Amino acid sequence: AANYGFQAQPMGVPGGFGIPPVHNQPTMDRTIWMPIPPSIPNCPPGLEYLTQIDQVLIHQQLELLEIVTGFEENNKYELKNALGQRVYFAAEDTDCLTRNCCGPSRPFTIRITDNLGREVITLQRPLRCSMCCCPCCLQELEVQAPPGTTIGYVVQNWHVCLPKFTIQDEKRMDILKIIGPCVACTCCEDVNFEVKSVDETCAVGRISKQWTGFVREVFTDADNFGISFPMDLDVKMKAVMIGACFLIVSCLF
Repeated sequence: AANYGFQAQPMGVPGGFGIPPVHNQPTMDRTIWMPIPPSIPNCPPGLEYLTQIDQVLIHQQLELLEIVTGFEENNKYELKNALGQRVYFAAEDTDCLTRNCCGPSRPFTIRITDNLGREVITLQRPLRCSMCCCPCCLQELEVQAPPGTTIGYVVQNWHVCLPKFTIQDEKRMDILKIIGPCVACTCCEDVNFEVKSVDETCAVGRISKQWTGFVREVFTDADNFGISFPMDLDVKMKAVMIGACFLIVSCLF
């Protein structure tokens, strides 16, 4: 089996990720981007950013038209590092009919771009049955980096009461497990999904849905999420963990 370089992490990582002040100058649209890292041999282009971070903060952008009309729009997200610098921008690419007829269970493609506008990661979720009582049609997401080259999968696992997922590499070998709480919609606090080794004995990281306040939680679909992983985790698996966060968002929130 491949060595993906992860180590046990102390679970002192809080659900709310602290963001220190940012000292870089913003661009014309006031967006502060993470500096472009040098290229790295055998690293998919655009994933070099992930070698320098152990946290990703995902902020869903508010869609005014969606709030006013109730029609589902393509979701857009900022992916930032712990300094608040934008690492990537993610945008859903789904047609209007699919968005508004299939709702949260819809198939989608999410295109993740870097500060040069290059699509560096593609997330593809096929249409699957959304009934949790149907273990033969559980949710799945494919992660490509660069687009067209599969680097891993996120597969939902059937369980009576817990949301569980498996992170797999491009050969469909199990690499990590994700285990959520029994009640995923806990009010007034963060919801944490623990990332563990395949045998579920070793804590590796965490995916957190962050509480954003009563008004925003009730009246909008815009959410904040945090991902923590070991600094030395293989960049491909870091990218697949980002994909896992988006699948969890679509399945449970």
